[in-house]
Amino acid sequence: MKIEGEAYLLRIFLGEDDRVDGKPAYKKIVEVLREKDIAGATVLRGILGYGASSRIHSAGLLTLSSDLPIVIEAVDTVEKIEKVIPYIKGYIKQGLITLEKVKVLKYP
Repeated sequence: MKIEGEAYLLRIFLGEDDRVDGKPAYKKIVEVLREKDIAGATVLRGILGYGASSRIHSAGLLTLSSDLPIVIEAVDTVEKIEKVIPYIKGYIKQGLITLEKVKVLKYP
């Protein structure tokens, strides 16, 4: 698949401990993105962050947090991203989903 020009960047913020059917939510979301033929997705694990609860989650030598921030990023055409959003929303109980227009210069 080749993508050039205008596309959408879907960004999902959640916690590492978030679960869907007993499975880490980030894994389930990436599986859905792949099933729906989204061009690509990346999961990033944060070392520090907080969300709506204002509770800071951090990774450090003296403090071990099992609920670190997770960000999933996916890029594809506007049409494909808009079709997958309703599925993703169903898996996010507490989190943030953002969408922004991007210009794809080269893929693949």
